[in-house]
Amino acid sequence: MDKATIIIFLVMIIAGWFNIYAAVYNEEHTKILDLSQRYGKQFVWIIATLIIAVFVVVIDSRFYFFFAFFIYGGLMFLLFLVLLLGKDINGARSWFQIGAFNLQPSEFAKIGTALALAAYLNARRHDLSRLSVFVTSIGIIFFPALLIALQPDMGSTVAYFALFIVLFREGMSPYLFISGIIMFILFFCALIFKIAFVSLALIITAFIVALAATRKWKLCLAGAAIFASITFIVYLLSNTIFKSTGDEMILFLSVILSGAVYAFYIYSKRSLTVLIIYLFLFGSLGFLNSVDFAFNRLLKPHQKERVEIMLGIRSDPHGTGYNLNQSIISIGSGGFSGKGYLKGTQTKFKFVPAQSTDFIFCTVGEEWGFLGSFVVIAMYVILLVRLVILAERQRSDFSRIYGYGVISILFVHFFINIGMSVGIVPVIGIPLPFFSYGGSALWAFTILLFIFLRLDASRTEYLV
Repeated sequence: MDKATIIIFLVMIIAGWFNIYAAVYNEEHTKILDLSQRYGKQFVWIIATLIIAVFVVVIDSRFYFFFAFFIYGGLMFLLFLVLLLGKDINGARSWFQIGAFNLQPSEFAKIGTALALAAYLNARRHDLSRLSVFVTSIGIIFFPALLIALQPDMGSTVAYFALFIVLFREGMSPYLFISGIIMFILFFCALIFKIAFVSLALIITAFIVALAATRKWKLCLAGAAIFASITFIVYLLSNTIFKSTGDEMILFLSVILSGAVYAFYIYSKRSLTVLIIYLFLFGSLGFLNSVDFAFNRLLKPHQKERVEIMLGIRSDPHGTGYNLNQSIISIGSGGFSGKGYLKGTQTKFKFVPAQSTDFIFCTVGEEWGFLGSFVVIAMYVILLVRLVILAERQRSDFSRIYGYGVISILFVHFFINIGMSVGIVPVIGIPLPFFSYGGSALWAFTILLFIFLRLDASRTEYLV
């Protein structure tokens, strides 16, 4: 077993326990082992976690390989069952109530999804250049994400898209990965700026890239002239006949028509570079013009408000933006070295909602300041780097792919949780691994991690 990873894990869960104690500290219940309080319950979860970790590592490593799809199927059944029989908490039907304990299947389903993806790609020799392999891999990721979105639990849904990092590592086309990043950037640009301005900037950028790639300035000037002429004609028609056409749609239609004019050149000259640039431009403009529909029709009002508050489009410090506003105040008030353990005023007076779960990082920032925050972030970075090293030394494709699944899920949880606490990511409700209060998340992250440590300990053994 990799001792360095286990030590970091133990330090994290102990530090998380003490921060939960500080976050919900009750002067009438000062004992940290008081089972009537969250910190007492968390201690029980931690003891159970250590037992689970031992149980995970004593199982033969081949069990996780041969039963990967059975584990995946069983957890998908639980995700379906929770939609019918689950307990509704905060508007989401995501929990099974078992006595006094609530179990969240979506946390454990990440384990099954990572195992199934690793088993499938291993069986197909991770040949993601084949369309059937790529589509099936996407389906393995999307199926649980869809079931969780129906609960609805958008925070957990987003975490599943972290597994696209695994696909990129295993050979997914970089164009697809870059396209995903561009879509993410364009989504926020469309909300901050006018779509017509963003569209024009994309078109200009496309011409500049084409010029740099082909070094044919006459061709680019001719293309710009054709585009300008078509845009002028479409603009005149829109103002005389189709008066409801917006500027962004005029530019989009002009790009489509310009592409039709230049199709002959692309075909005759076999200019793959120009074709790729055009397709990127066409796809980007199409996505850009669909953002408004998606944002206003698919997201719920409170989700839209959170995104707008994060981007500074609107301000609601006493309503939807209250959580984020108090979180930033709490972290900022800690200064360089913090106020001291159990001395955080924002925490003690319960200004920050969910301060032991989604906003546990606020307690770190307020009581331990910049130094404490730096140490916590450094621990996560060291853990992730260590896991990358472990993943790359695997002899089995299955173990390596699963390892990157663990890395991807932990990274996205870490980035989003801390990001939403400091206002660079919308508040979507996602736990900080090994720090946030709760049994389901702690157990799930532990199983996820220790399965990989078990596979790593057996890396010299033969695994199909």
